[in-house]
Amino acid sequence: MSRRRAILAAATAGCLALGVPTAASASASADSWWGWGGHRHGQHAPVTPTPSDTATPAPSDDDESDATPTPAPTADAAPIEDTTPAAEPEAADPAADAEPATDAEADAERETAAEPQADDAAVAPSASFVEDFATDAVTGLVASLYPQAWQPYPDGTSGIYAPSKTVSVHDGVMDVALGTGAGAAGTFGSSAGAWDHVGGSFSVRAKATGGDGNGAAFMLWPTSGTWSDGEIDFPEGNFEDSPSAFHHSMTPGKEADRVQIGTGVSWRDWHTYTVDWVPGESVTYSVDGEVLDTVTHDVPTTPHRFMFQVGNWGAKGNLLIDWVSTTE
Repeated sequence: MSRRRAILAAATAGCLALGVPTAASASASADSWWGWGGHRHGQHAPVTPTPSDTATPAPSDDDESDATPTPAPTADAAPIEDTTPAAEPEAADPAADAEPATDAEADAERETAAEPQADDAAVAPSASFVEDFATDAVTGLVASLYPQAWQPYPDGTSGIYAPSKTVSVHDGVMDVALGTGAGAAGTFGSSAGAWDHVGGSFSVRAKATGGDGNGAAFMLWPTSGTWSDGEIDFPEGNFEDSPSAFHHSMTPGKEADRVQIGTGVSWRDWHTYTVDWVPGESVTYSVDGEVLDTVTHDVPTTPHRFMFQVGNWGAKGNLLIDWVSTTE
């Protein structure tokens, strides 16, 4: 077992909590929360929808039929301390007495801060599904312009999520606004195919600016809605801390037990996070192509979906997603 892994038991009260990945019969008044600080606060009864080509599977307050109580996902672990080495300060430039930047130059600098840099290995891999967010979409139009790439939760889900008010696409990134009083959540892929992943490679290139007190969880969550079918979270953590991977137990009643794998990197920099899942055999976690660890127990064998969630509290900031890819 890697020194970076530690089996952690279900924790108690947490400082940060989000709503569950709900589905067709989830109620907006859900009283169940989870977090990546992230201690379990109860449980909910999500029922995963049946995908179709004509309608986006999503939580609804109207359909309470055939609801099978199942636990909500958690990441019951304290955030890992950011061990990313601090950059050495650059030597003073004798020419630093140059005139300060004009307001226009400063504005241009801020506008390009979100743009992925070419020297950051920004190219998405060849995969069955790749979305690099090349088409700009203002807030409220992302779902309609990316119907084959992202299936957002309806506004008001669990009283937390309002993607139509927080998510936009510009400069080649999906931009999730933080600290607006509303969170965001959604599944990557088409309405017909996003719920059928049984194994494969799942990657996202992301960073966060600001947003202290908030965080994100990217995860593979079972289509069945049954927690013991396996939960794989990566990357996950508060934005002021270092993200981790959380690999959950598949033993019914002990799903909150999990392996936590630290990354040692910062949300503040662009990084590519990859999960390679071989059903029933192994799950390998990597950052920027470097393997962190491989887990060979509690490996799912049933269909899952690849999604993310962001809360509705904390400081203002932005979660930026350069691209996402999945294979089967």
